[in-house]
Amino acid sequence: MFSKILIANRGEIACRVAATARRMGIATVAVYSDADALAAHVQACDEGVRLGPAPARDSYLRGDLIIAAALAMGAQAIHPGYGFLSENADFADACAAAGLVFIGPPATAIRAMGSKSAAKSLMQGAAVPLVPGYHGQRQEPGFLREQADRIGYPVLLKASAGGGGKGMRIVEQGADFDAALSSCQREAQASFGDDQVLVEKYLTRPRHIEIQVFADSHGHCIYLFERDCSVQRRHQKVLEEAPAPGMSGERRAAMGAAAIAAAQAVGYVGAGTVEFIANQDGSFYFMEMNTRLQVEHPVTEMITGQDLVEWQLRVAAGEPLPLQQHQLQINGHAIEARVYAENPEKGFLPSIGSLVHLRTAHAVSFQVHGADPGQPAAIRIDAGVREGDAISPFYDPMIAKLIVWGADRAGALRNMARALAQYQVVGLATNIAFLQRLVSGHAFANADLDTGLIERHRETLLPAPGAPLPDTLAVAVASLLQQQAQARTADPWSHTDGWRAHGRLHRTLVFTDEAGNHEVELAYAGGDRHHTLRVGGQSHVLQLDSMRGSDVELRLDGRVLQATVVRHDELLHVFDAHGHSRLRLLDPLAHAADGEAGDDRLTAPMPGKIVAILTAKGAHVERGAPMLIMEAMKMEHTIAAPAAGVIDELLYAVGDQVREGARLLDFRPD
Repeated sequence: MFSKILIANRGEIACRVAATARRMGIATVAVYSDADALAAHVQACDEGVRLGPAPARDSYLRGDLIIAAALAMGAQAIHPGYGFLSENADFADACAAAGLVFIGPPATAIRAMGSKSAAKSLMQGAAVPLVPGYHGQRQEPGFLREQADRIGYPVLLKASAGGGGKGMRIVEQGADFDAALSSCQREAQASFGDDQVLVEKYLTRPRHIEIQVFADSHGHCIYLFERDCSVQRRHQKVLEEAPAPGMSGERRAAMGAAAIAAAQAVGYVGAGTVEFIANQDGSFYFMEMNTRLQVEHPVTEMITGQDLVEWQLRVAAGEPLPLQQHQLQINGHAIEARVYAENPEKGFLPSIGSLVHLRTAHAVSFQVHGADPGQPAAIRIDAGVREGDAISPFYDPMIAKLIVWGADRAGALRNMARALAQYQVVGLATNIAFLQRLVSGHAFANADLDTGLIERHRETLLPAPGAPLPDTLAVAVASLLQQQAQARTADPWSHTDGWRAHGRLHRTLVFTDEAGNHEVELAYAGGDRHHTLRVGGQSHVLQLDSMRGSDVELRLDGRVLQATVVRHDELLHVFDAHGHSRLRLLDPLAHAADGEAGDDRLTAPMPGKIVAILTAKGAHVERGAPMLIMEAMKMEHTIAAPAAGVIDELLYAVGDQVREGARLLDFRPD
């Protein structure tokens, strides 16, 4: 077994590998960019080595620097995590040439599966079922359009070297093909350095089911059951669970056998995932093989009681697989939710900022759960960031993976709802409220799953903002009163008893949020501390109980309410039984000028690069017309016209980098 390994990655996967290695008595070396000098994964390892500046191309993608660091620190092996160099065959070869063990499959297997088109040909030879499509080398736009016409719409364009949902487009009709192909190729080139695409029939209401395989260098290959990853947005997974709901034993065995055949066809060694697209009728087709450990591997660990990172280390050291197929069994049900710094209401755009406040459910990170059927419900959080850390524009905006286990799916759903309700983040936008609606929604709760679930239920999953409930407004008022009391000012006009020479003080407080303004009439209590609130024509009695830090306890009409209130900038962030509300106490004088001058310019929603300009100075555009395309975090974002109008000036050119909030163009609405 190795005495020291270098972890060539960052974030939660680097923390995850470090924890397993420590338990096995293996020392670890972290690598980091300038943006990650104080990151959690650096502190989780025994030693650290700086690679370079923040951009990945200057740090985490510099295989030469990583290998030099491993040799200098006396490591015998390199664990690539997932992403960055984990599926780079040249890096695997370079590790071997330097006398280092690459903790992953052979470079030949990575190359064989790295090209989706070549992998399809291999799978056809191994009798693995394939989706109808074109997987060849010819890439002329006209020829590819002919193939799409032959296959029949809708079709899926997919980057041949792709993964993670990047470089994928659904084309509903022939008229949209050319624009979709250009966008797909640009994104593929930016993400993978290869703009080759394949064209496949797009199945309606398919499920995304993948099989976890593991092979050793002694000729053994097994599968550790399946994961259902059907719930996706922008072709990227949002929720994953194991086992797949409704999976019969016969279908599981057939898919497992096909996955093993796929792995054996390329001489696979180590952890891998064979991904299938499955019809509602039970038929399934090979999509691709990810030659690495997947982000969603914890749900497999939770139902099998096995540590897959430990398996990776043992297999890479030349040991046989720890278990045989007949020794594995499914215990309970596990669900993983990816907690992202992103704004679902704005097309899931990543959010940049610092984690000013972070509170989660009580969890045991990295521990494998599910081995004992009688054990209590388990919550696991795999995270690579802590309170105070920043989510930067340089890397994936994942905050954490929230994983729960239950004796059955219903129990796991309850535990997920409970854990999400306890998750609090202030400082940037997150998808937590969206995840709560998703998990509690009828479709997911009843396992009515397919890859179009989110889009089909968009109206309920992304509802228009609603007014805060009286309970939430009462919590906000209580927090303000408590903070006023704790100020301990000698000024009698600031006391929370509302003393006035002429009688009891009455105030009208106006809170504002995305839904509008919300008035609360407050009649101060005097000596009995029983304040009266009037909200929406209804009166309520508010009694303050206690406030410890950001935690507030009060009684409203005799009911006990507990909540957390965090002040950040001008906002009160209220976390209560109804979720997360962002309220601003409106100061009429401070905001008197708001809204007086309309903004006729469009701004960048996040830091990024201009990759295409689709209009010109002086052009007239209609509402919703695409005007330019930005690339951020290797994903494309289209900036559309907010109304019909004229382009007065284009302020950037293709290739320019822009900061968040930068004015992109001058736009004059009709």
